[in-house]
Amino acid sequence: MLVDEIKARMFQAMKAGDTVAKEVLRVAVGEITTDAARDGRKGDDAEAQAHVKKLVKSLEETIASTEDETSKAQLRREIDVLSEFLPKTLSEDGVVALLEAVAAAVRAAPNDGAATGVAMKHLKQSGASVDGKVVAAAVKRVRA
Repeated sequence: MLVDEIKARMFQAMKAGDTVAKEVLRVAVGEITTDAARDGRKGDDAEAQAHVKKLVKSLEETIASTEDETSKAQLRREIDVLSEFLPKTLSEDGVVALLEAVAAAVRAAPNDGAATGVAMKHLKQSGASVDGKVVAAAVKRVRA
């Protein structure tokens, strides 16, 4: 299970004296285990992965609002540590290539929002792991 992998990595970080990795992984384990203990939760890898994604997004938002370069560097390091547990997402070029199958529908959509909806539906059906911002940029390229 993903939470077990995160715990193992956290203990490795403890032994190695990597405080940044240890602390961010400790937060992730806490979030995952607390949520898994709630009624109606499965505690499966999908839920654990959702928590890790949420933490990464929160860190990215903090970077955007932080002026201090030292803090930004530490936050980027935390994101790198957590990203090890997420599936690799496609690049913009990769998304554009996958959208070739529905390019006509993307171009025919009345606006970028609707086109992005068509694209996301296709990408989800294909099982691709993508970032929404990357998909939006790829849609604009396809519509251009």
